[in-house]
Amino acid sequence: MAEIGLRERKRQRMYQVVSDLAIGLFLEKGFDAVSVAEVAAAAEISKPTLFRYFPAKEDLVLHRIADHEGEAARVVAASDAAPLTALRRAFLAGLERYDPVTGLSDDPGVLAFHTLLYGTPALVARLHGHLERSEAALAGALGGDLEARLAAGQIVAVQRILAQENWRRIAAGERAADVRPEAVAAAERAFGLLAAGLPRYAGR
Repeated sequence: MAEIGLRERKRQRMYQVVSDLAIGLFLEKGFDAVSVAEVAAAAEISKPTLFRYFPAKEDLVLHRIADHEGEAARVVAASDAAPLTALRRAFLAGLERYDPVTGLSDDPGVLAFHTLLYGTPALVARLHGHLERSEAALAGALGGDLEARLAAGQIVAVQRILAQENWRRIAAGERAADVRPEAVAAAERAFGLLAAGLPRYAGR
C-alpha cells in the first residue's frame, strides 16, 4: 500500500509541476502563442507523456481548478444540515478566508489566472465541461432525480455568478476587503432566493 501511495503522490506532483509551468508560459506569452510541444520541452518530457497526463491543451490550465468539480457535492454529503444550508455556510466561509473560488481574492497571481481563464475563448468553452461535471456530481448528492438535476443547475449557476461578480469588481480595481461586505450580502440574498424556490433542499 505504501508503494501505491508513493506512486500516486509522484503522479500528482507531476500534474502540478507541469500545469504550473504551462500556466506560467501562457501568462507570459498568451495561451494561443504557446504550443504543447513548447510546454513539453520546458517540462523536459515528451509530447506523448504530456498527453497522457493532459489529453488537451486546455487541461493544463483547468487542472488548477479540477479539485473544485466535486466540491459542492462533497459539502452536501459531509453535512447533516439541509443541502442549501450547508452550501450557504461553505460559500460564506470561503468569502471569510478570501478563497479564490468565490472570486473574492485580489492576489495578483489569482487575478492573472482569472484573466487568462476568462479571457481565452478555448478555456471558457472547456470550462463548460467543468461546470457540467460539477452539476452532475451535486445532482447525485441531492438524489439524482430530475428535481435534483434542476436544483443542481440553479445552485451551480448562483455560485458561479456570485464569484464572477466579485472577480469583476476586483479586476476593475476594488480591494477584496472593500468588496467583501457586499459579497456577503449578495450571497445571503442569493441563497435566500434558492431556499425559497427549492424548499426540498432547504429543510422546509
